[in-house]
Amino acid sequence: MGATLTGHAQATKVDGVAVVVGKNIVLDSDIAKFKQELELRSEGKVTISDCEMLEELMQQKLLAHHAVVDSITVSQGEIDGRVNRSLSFFENEYGSPEKAAAAYGFANTQELRRELERVQKENVLIEKEQQKVTEKLDVTPEEVRVYFNGLRDKDELPEIPAEVELAQIVLYAEATKEENDRVVNKLNDIKQQILNGASFDLKAIIHSEDPSSAQNKGNLGIITKETPFIKEFKEAVFNLEEGQMSEPIKTIFGYHLIKLHKIRGKGREVSHILMQPEISDEKLKKTKEEIEKIVAEVKEGKITFEEAAKKYSEDKDTRLNGGLLMNPYTGEPTFELTRMPPDLFGRISELKEGQLSDVFYDETRGGEKMYKVIFMKKRTDTHKADIIDDYVRMQKFALEKKKEEELEKWTKDKIGETYIKMANAYKSCTFKKNWKKENK
Repeated sequence: MGATLTGHAQATKVDGVAVVVGKNIVLDSDIAKFKQELELRSEGKVTISDCEMLEELMQQKLLAHHAVVDSITVSQGEIDGRVNRSLSFFENEYGSPEKAAAAYGFANTQELRRELERVQKENVLIEKEQQKVTEKLDVTPEEVRVYFNGLRDKDELPEIPAEVELAQIVLYAEATKEENDRVVNKLNDIKQQILNGASFDLKAIIHSEDPSSAQNKGNLGIITKETPFIKEFKEAVFNLEEGQMSEPIKTIFGYHLIKLHKIRGKGREVSHILMQPEISDEKLKKTKEEIEKIVAEVKEGKITFEEAAKKYSEDKDTRLNGGLLMNPYTGEPTFELTRMPPDLFGRISELKEGQLSDVFYDETRGGEKMYKVIFMKKRTDTHKADIIDDYVRMQKFALEKKKEEELEKWTKDKIGETYIKMANAYKSCTFKKNWKKENK
């Protein structure tokens, strides 16, 4: 757990201060908001008292305070990366950063961004201090064995979920050169009509194939260099002068005609008209036939799946490693079977190790059309942890346990040397650690 959004910045003026840890404070509203987030994330399965929540927050503030004491630094790049990911998440969740700002009680996206920067800086400090405290720890094979046996003797061995390793071959159904030229020429014609006096707004409503902005006359609002947007699109925006229109710009979504309305500080108010080249049924049919021929070669043993992926697949992210899919959340090639997206789960759940899925059609959010086939490279069923088969996982669990114990020891030591002032309302709490600094 790290710092979180606490709502409007003015909250500090009206909130009660629950506790001061070093130079950091925990507000009464922080406790309420963290509790609410925890219960929402667990879908009501986890409940926690105010006192338990406060202890969690004091732990974070203690780490953040001593990170500063230990001269741990945080670069602006580290903060910006996290803030941009948060803004991207909010855009998906609420429809736009502006709507997210309003939902959290901020007057505008600038206020939201400033608060996110504060939150993410504290989160990085917390993580780096934890790493500093535990970075030299390791576990020996004997420690892993003792840890495993301890769990086994108490009948507490974890259940390892069913996991899979998957590989894919992807062939894109791309528009012909003639079709791309047709779309570019159409946009150039629209641009000329606008230069001759036609309304950009009206042309966007009539022609744009971006449903989210067409109804808004193509307007995308204000874009900054930090706004999560397609790279080619942003580069074009920041090369325009006020009132200027771009040439047709190609992105994964199609071709865009972009107009820069106003330069507002570091932001650019822009509109666009999006047109997507059409892919004929004949092209789709041909692409499907091509991938089916590749599948036939694999099934006949003329080529391995890995070789076929390297030779034929057009997916740049997986082609070079034989089509192997990587889990974006863990960076590992394994996926928990029951946590996969429902559409993919439905295609591979019945496959045995070494089997291929049927060839199927897929489409990206940007409208790219493709045919795929999935290979079940490896599969393990749900089972109780085993010291041999699951050694790497048990090694990781044992190390995490050791780190937790080291962090507990560090916390007890640092509480004694850190200024802590607690509001009277929380002095009746029973804590696991001696936050009230009572003689024991």
